[in-house]
Amino acid sequence: MPDQEQNNNRQRDFLTEKIKVRPVNRRKLIRRTLITAVMAVIFGLIACVTFLVLEPVISNWLYPEEKPQFVTFPEDQEEMSPEDMLAENSAEEDPEAGQEQEEGSLKLEEAQIREILSYIKLDINDYREIQGALAAYADNLKKCMVTVTAVTSNRDWFDDIQESRNQCSGLILENNGIELLILTNYATIRNAERIILTFYAGEQAEAQLEQYDPSTGLAVVSAELSDLPYELEEEKPSIAALGSSNGNLPGTPVIAMGSPMGVSGSVGYGIVTASGSQLSLTDRNYNLLLTDIVGSRSASGVLFNLQGQVIGIITDKRTVPDMDNMICAYGITELKKIIENMSNGIKTPYLGINGVDVPTEANREQGVPYGAYVREIDFDSPAMRAGIQRGDVITGVEGKTVTAFNGYSNSLLQLGAGQTIELKIMRRVRDEYREMNFSVVLGEVKAGN
Repeated sequence: MPDQEQNNNRQRDFLTEKIKVRPVNRRKLIRRTLITAVMAVIFGLIACVTFLVLEPVISNWLYPEEKPQFVTFPEDQEEMSPEDMLAENSAEEDPEAGQEQEEGSLKLEEAQIREILSYIKLDINDYREIQGALAAYADNLKKCMVTVTAVTSNRDWFDDIQESRNQCSGLILENNGIELLILTNYATIRNAERIILTFYAGEQAEAQLEQYDPSTGLAVVSAELSDLPYELEEEKPSIAALGSSNGNLPGTPVIAMGSPMGVSGSVGYGIVTASGSQLSLTDRNYNLLLTDIVGSRSASGVLFNLQGQVIGIITDKRTVPDMDNMICAYGITELKKIIENMSNGIKTPYLGINGVDVPTEANREQGVPYGAYVREIDFDSPAMRAGIQRGDVITGVEGKTVTAFNGYSNSLLQLGAGQTIELKIMRRVRDEYREMNFSVVLGEVKAGN
């Protein structure tokens, strides 16, 4: 029995195991932890980069982004004079008389006009009707005008934030399918933190600056169609029609809209008194329309004719010093391409030339070729760096013949900033003009140009 019990104890001793805890290798644990963390970071970076690269592609594939429509404004058309309109009406009523008019035999004499007017008698009621019709017409034009409010904030002496608001008028140019484009005055919104548009019926919307032209001081702001009030989006704001400032405009009735009196929403009635003066700026000359409308020196807005077309953009730049309080405007014809470029986000090219047309007398008597006569050159401009000099005559731009300064300006506006162009220039050498060719890299119009 003792032997058997001893054997049992030995078997129990044989089956009894002592389990010892394996010591932790801290270095290996830390190394594995670091490797895991690094791998997780690398995986996350790869995932982020892959997402950033593929997300726009996938989004554009699933939800293609709608691009804004390219904005274009119609070119000027030949306007019919009152005499031609009378002749056309006469031709419709009497073909034989129309045929005689084509031969130049039908003319309306001043005495006949006076005789016709002598039969027309106007009284106070007629005057009231005329003024009422003008007021209703102006009220309808207000639908394509907006009030542009520039909001800025400053801190006073007590560190309190004070909000200031400056206002000017704006003209609804176009709806490009994504944004509503507004033409306005850049000086008012230059330092704005927020731009607020107030429409005809009082609705408001946020806007942002698209582009501006330093030479004219005009700017284009835009408001997202999705941000417009529901009522406004349904009513579809009136788009202004751009007319023509060419032709015989003196005597044409016009309505000044926007802020002609320095107050938003003010209106002025009058006529164009002169349209022959020009404002000479770098790379382009602008026709100025003078009116007999007395307004503010800080006036802004537009001139409408009685056909509902914009024929001028009001400016404070004048060529006649003693007419400071008369409303003056840029002719719309010279502005159309610049407004079109700003509406499409195209930068205005810059060469740096101030010039005029070559007079017929200078061509006949001195042999100066027709073209854009270079009167001044901006310092450190692309023209100066290319070697163009005062007295040169530009006769060709990129293979297109130039016979006047406006032709040069229009050709330049068809090109892009940063583009290398070829100019054909006639330069006076001794007693004759010789042809020279220049390659010029166009710059970009900036505030300092």
